[in-house]
Formats: sequence, structure tokens, C-alpha cells
Amino acid sequence: MSDINGKRIRTPGIEDSFGGPGRGSEGLSISDSQDLAGAEEAAVDDVRVHDARADVPDEDLDRSLRPRRLADFVNQEQVTGQLAIFIEAARGRDEALDHVLLAGPPGLGKTSLAHIVAEEMGVPLVQTAGPALERKADVASFLTALEPGSVFFVDEIHRLGRAVEETLYPAMEDGELPVVLGQGAGARTVTLPLPPFTLIGATTRAGLLTTPLRDRFGLSHRLEHYLPEHLAEIITRSAGILGVEIDAEGARTIAERSRGTPRVANRLLKRVRDFAQVKESGAIDTEVAAAALAMLEVDAAGLDRSDRALLDTVATKFGGGPVGLSTLAVAIGEEADTIEDVLEPYLLQQGLLKRTPRGRVITPRAYEHLGLPAPDGARSLF
Repeated sequence: MSDINGKRIRTPGIEDSFGGPGRGSEGLSISDSQDLAGAEEAAVDDVRVHDARADVPDEDLDRSLRPRRLADFVNQEQVTGQLAIFIEAARGRDEALDHVLLAGPPGLGKTSLAHIVAEEMGVPLVQTAGPALERKADVASFLTALEPGSVFFVDEIHRLGRAVEETLYPAMEDGELPVVLGQGAGARTVTLPLPPFTLIGATTRAGLLTTPLRDRFGLSHRLEHYLPEHLAEIITRSAGILGVEIDAEGARTIAERSRGTPRVANRLLKRVRDFAQVKESGAIDTEVAAAALAMLEVDAAGLDRSDRALLDTVATKFGGGPVGLSTLAVAIGEEADTIEDVLEPYLLQQGLLKRTPRGRVITPRAYEHLGLPAPDGARSLF
């Protein structure tokens, strides 16, 4: 690989990895030779590779809001503390770090931690996503192109297909890639040795991982939501990177409406920055932050217009519930999947909504938040 300094490059094709065109076209238990012949173009073109060892004075990299070191990673001490020990031990033995599984809700820093591990280990990072690995040949093309010690980061790893997942088993456990050459009675298996590497898998749904895959990760960590004081630290750091003046109260105001998620906090900070630049002097204090968030329709609990519309619909049109998911989807003009996967999780975490066998019910706390009187019959259905 000639350039691994964060630029978009073409990963070597599967034919290159197997010694040239025409060899191993029936390998990896794939009977159709077109799968291997088209692996490079179909799945691994334009992969972003970052060399954590290179000191690149790139403006975009310098302005990145992602932390670069474990010491810069706020909160999650139970994760960063353990990783610091394991990384130091692996570096002391001059070995690749054991495979790592990172689980947790979106936006908490799983991708950032993968980049940090590569940075701390001083090795390249190769990044892809589970849905992009459609065939065994796709995985083989990545694995055979890795440099020794590399970090291979697979986001949304729970979305890997079963056949693709099984290709990872010998690679993770034995550092080998079995390749089937030929078909029928004349078929034979050739084992290709792989360089030592660290697979980091990130998932928002750890329960969907199969037990054989989950058990092959030597390190497993779950990230939790952040407290407002920790988010305020992240916002203050991000503001410094963005060149925005912000005081402690302004950072706290944004943090309290960020749903415990750094990704949301940074997104809100950028929008508040725009508001302060156009409507105010450019500096962010609590009044400016509150005015900007009010313009964005993000209330003091972090709810946006869609969240409040769901609660208000259940409260005013269905007497507080219970109401079925499909009925609620039609009533607010959203898809049922959007309600379940996007809107409901935070409302459930905040105790504003309940799922019952008969449907969705809002809680007295939701009535209080909406400023509506709770009906006399608003009580648990259990």
C-alpha cells in the first residue's frame, strides 16, 4: 500500500493478494468465479485508510472534533482505563492488540475509540462497515492487504452475513485464511497466513451478534450515555477546536439538551455557533445558547419537534393511550420503524413513554413536560 495517510485509495484486489490473475478463482468456497474477479471493484473501492503513525499537518484532520488520544477521551473511564493497560501491555510485547468489541447506542464514541487504539498502537487503521462486506471475497481482499499490526475496524458488525462472518473465525483465532481451490472431487484447501492484526467491531445491537463471533473478541466493552458535566467538557474542547468563544454556562446549556450523546452535543454546538455568528457577537453564553436552541425547537429536556408531536398526539388524540404502533405512525405521519428506532428510545429512557401489551402510553411526567393536566385515569396498566 503506497499511501496510508488518510487519503482515499484503492485497496489491492483479491487477484493481487492471491498471486495474480487466474489463481484461486474458485477459492473461499465460492463456486462462481465472478465473485472473486469483481471483489475489488464491487466492495472495497474507495476505502478510507488512516496511518496513525504519520504526523500529517492536514487542516481537516487538525480541525476534527474526534479525540486523538485516550487521555483526551472524556468519561467512559471503565473502558479507557482497561484499554490503556491492554495497549501498553501489547506494545511492550511488540504484539497486536487482542480483538475488541465495542457496543452501545449511536454517537457515544465507538468509532473514535477505534481511531484512538490505532493511534496509541502506532499502526494503520483500515475502516469498513458490516453491510459493505457482502461476500467472502470482500473480507479476503481486506485481510490479505493488511499490514502487520493493523487495526481492521468494522462498524455495524452485527449486520455481517453468516457466510462472511464465518470467514472471520479462522482469521481471528488462528491468523489464517482457508482458500478452496477447484470444484467437486478435485477441490483442495490452501491456507494463507495473515499478518497479525486487531479486529475492532462496533455494534449498536450486541444481542444480534452470534455467540461464536462474540466469543472470539478478547476484549468487550459497552459505552454508556454521558452526564451533562462530561458533555460540557466535550463541548468546551470542541469549541476550542472550532475557534468559538464559549463560557461554562453556555456549554452547560447545550450539554443538558444533548441527550447524553457527544455526537448530538457537537451537532448542536455547530448550529449554536452559526446562530451566534449571525444573530449575536459570535460568543456563546447561556442566553445565546438558549435562544439558538429555541430556534432549533430543542427544549430543555432535549426533545425536538418530532418527539413532542408524538407525545402530544398520544395525550390529546388518544387520551394518553394505549395506542397501537401502526395507528400512532399514521397519526403523526411517520413510519413505524422510525418511531421504534429513532423517536421512542430516548422517550423511554426519560420515562416519558411506556410500551405495554396494549400499545403506547404516556406517563404523568410526559403530561407535566407538555404542560397538560394529567387525566384522573392516567396510571399504569399493570
